[in-house]
Amino acid sequence: MGIVLAVLLIAGVAAAVALGRDSKAGGDSGTAAKTVRGVIGSEKAEFFADPDTVKALAAKGFTVRTETSGSWAMDRLPLKGYDFAFPGSKAPADELSRSAGARGGPLRPFYSPLVVVAHRNAAEVLAANGLARLRTNGTGDADGASKWATQGTLLMEPYLAAAEDDRTWQQLKGASGHAELSGTVFITSTDPVTSNSGALYLAAASYVADGGRVAADARAVERTAPLMRKLVQVQGAQQTSSDAPFRDFISGVGNPLVLVYESQVASLLMGSQRQEVGDLVVLYPDTTVSSDHTLVPLTDEGRELGELLSTDPALRKLAVRHGFRPQGAAAEFTAATAGHTAYIDQRLTGVRQAPVPTAEVLRSMARQARG
Repeated sequence: MGIVLAVLLIAGVAAAVALGRDSKAGGDSGTAAKTVRGVIGSEKAEFFADPDTVKALAAKGFTVRTETSGSWAMDRLPLKGYDFAFPGSKAPADELSRSAGARGGPLRPFYSPLVVVAHRNAAEVLAANGLARLRTNGTGDADGASKWATQGTLLMEPYLAAAEDDRTWQQLKGASGHAELSGTVFITSTDPVTSNSGALYLAAASYVADGGRVAADARAVERTAPLMRKLVQVQGAQQTSSDAPFRDFISGVGNPLVLVYESQVASLLMGSQRQEVGDLVVLYPDTTVSSDHTLVPLTDEGRELGELLSTDPALRKLAVRHGFRPQGAAAEFTAATAGHTAYIDQRLTGVRQAPVPTAEVLRSMARQARG
């Protein structure tokens, strides 16, 4: 009888443990029920890897597995088995939607304008030569150089004219005292054939160079092709992601002018690495392109994820923490960056948005620029 009672007791405990597990799995909203796979631009990797993002997604029933790729290279990937693709702008997303059989239209949960980060010496020299305008201490615009400037405007027409003339730093007034400023003046960007930020750089530059006209055909591409080649080929080998050039810049190595996403700067300022900013100056091109991070849903689960990223308050807050501007919610970004207006232009004052050519035209422009 004692043995029988012991067996029954053990069986009862096991059943109770199993029931408790089942109850927890069914009632705990923090347990993810769906695993979705996606390919994303590398600029969003830290957002998806953030433990708080993982937790917020799990609370909505999602585990998200991501792989990174250049936005303009995603169409070459075998996307079977993926639930979503998440390039950095609308043009490659539209192309993916047509070719990959998207479940409905793309979703654009957040965006980020392109900016140029500069070391203070380089920014001051640009300002002294009419290629930039600096803002002193974040309190107002001041023409010319200021050792306290942390933000300013890159004047695209004068800059492109300098690029056209192969201007060197040594030819610019005030550069002689800075040994790190030598060689041709250029902005480091990413490979425009595969990377979103590099392609959008050409979109903005070609728009300015062609008198404010968006390239619409082969003839328009040819008109600006010589200058686009100069902008790209002076750089030599290019990265496929803006992450590496930005990290090099913050570490104090590499070119003194680097094209990045504003989100990378904002994320650094709001994160735990604030002390690494150093002599950073953020230059907003007076004509730029905003990168609309656009999710292409390939399955119903991918669409659900895109809608969550667009509407869920917790996920929107986390996107802002990583420097992104939520679509249609400027107040969220403004509040989060209120302590960093010396670097961040919350209202994008005086910044003109250049239209982006179609994917076909921009690919042609990138190929010609690469030679």
